[in-house]
Amino acid sequence: MTGASALYVGPVTHRRFKPKMHALRYRVFMLLLDLDELPGLFSRLQLLRPGRFGLMSFRARDHGDKAHDDLKTYVSGRLTDAGIESGGPIRLLCMPRVLGYGFNPLSVYFCHDAEGRLTAILYEVRNTFGQRHSYLIATPEDGPDSVQQTAPKRFYVSPFMDMDLTYVFDVAPPGEDVRITIQVRDDKGPVLTAAFAGQRRELTDGALFHAWITHPLLTLKVMAGIHWEAVKIVAKGFRFRGKPPLPAQPVTIGTMVTPSREGASHA
Repeated sequence: MTGASALYVGPVTHRRFKPKMHALRYRVFMLLLDLDELPGLFSRLQLLRPGRFGLMSFRARDHGDKAHDDLKTYVSGRLTDAGIESGGPIRLLCMPRVLGYGFNPLSVYFCHDAEGRLTAILYEVRNTFGQRHSYLIATPEDGPDSVQQTAPKRFYVSPFMDMDLTYVFDVAPPGEDVRITIQVRDDKGPVLTAAFAGQRRELTDGALFHAWITHPLLTLKVMAGIHWEAVKIVAKGFRFRGKPPLPAQPVTIGTMVTPSREGASHA
């Protein structure tokens, strides 16, 4: 066994419902990194290196506020600011850098208290303009298998999306599988749904090499795919929205909703 850290492989799907239908699907792999386990992982694994370069690598300053090498301290500070109990493991789900290049449209931190209970999820969103913003939301005390949360959209991600929208997050925290579904809604219903569903694999050099062979140039393909999909969206007649200023606060606090899929679909 390799501890809590793991590798998850599965599809990312996007489906836009209006003003016109548009859908995409591609496969990715993501790392679940227990931030306390990083030193041990880097000493044990040959194919995952700290810093910018390597076949695959992880650099703390690609995440958070770009100023902290200790991501756990950074995230713990955000939890304290929000009055959310912490003190336990913080596990980050993200894509690694591949051959020195990294881009994560979404990184997700699963935050636990000292007894190991999931107390909050921090969603770190990054756009292609080099900006980032986070949404921090507490989780129910009873720790259901599926967590539903919501937050107002505060951050400009796509030039084809309005700002006056709401996110609804439906998450099955990491276990044998992980599922993250984000529904974007306006006052009339769903606008877009994006999801990742991954199956767990042990985090070993063999698993990393297989993931690299089957998903070569992963992060470059994600960035190229974003721009290629933008070309197709423009061809369908979608109009551009201007880029507003960044939110005044780097973290938006969201709210829990009923721990049922029905509740999430009607939030």
